[in-house]
Amino acid sequence: MINYDGRRFRKPESPDAPVSTYRQKDDLVWAEFGAGGSIRRGSLTGLCSAEGVVSFAYTMVMTDGRVISGHSVNTPEYLPDGRIRLNEVWERYGPNAERGVSAIVEVVD
Repeated sequence: MINYDGRRFRKPESPDAPVSTYRQKDDLVWAEFGAGGSIRRGSLTGLCSAEGVVSFAYTMVMTDGRVISGHSVNTPEYLPDGRIRLNEVWERYGPNAERGVSAIVEVVD
């Protein structure tokens, strides 16, 4: 199992996107993220499999006032420089229903 505790992630194509610092205890993984881009605040909580795949529930409040909730399955991929890229398959629920794929990449100082 990958230990995500203390790792930081951000959408690579959005330098102003919020950075999420992940926390982990056993198979439980969570994060909160603040303002950046079109997001005012968000959080996620999920479980990590033995292979490092994380299944999250998430919520976000957007700058335009929308409240979004959904589910995401994140599959890790090691980049040549050792960072982790999480390939996301996500689904949003309710009036903002949508499905898609995206990725976030580990931020290293």
